[in-house]
Amino acid sequence: MCRIGFSPRKANLVLYVLAGSADAQPLLARLGKHKTGKACLYINRLDDVDMAVLEQIVRAGWAEMAARHPA
Repeated sequence: MCRIGFSPRKANLVLYVLAGSADAQPLLARLGKHKTGKACLYINRLDDVDMAVLEQIVRAGWAEMAARHPA
């Protein structure tokens, strides 16, 4: 399984990046227009979000998964 994933769906962009860490909540509050699922981040358009915050979320998700499942 991938550590993080991306799927450009018709309705929205999906990033499989939320590892369930509470550390993501402050970042999500600053991200912009989005929805979340258990491990998914749904974005309608990249223009709707702060790209610097999105990068922090992706980096944090990668680090969380790397810690849980070292290579």
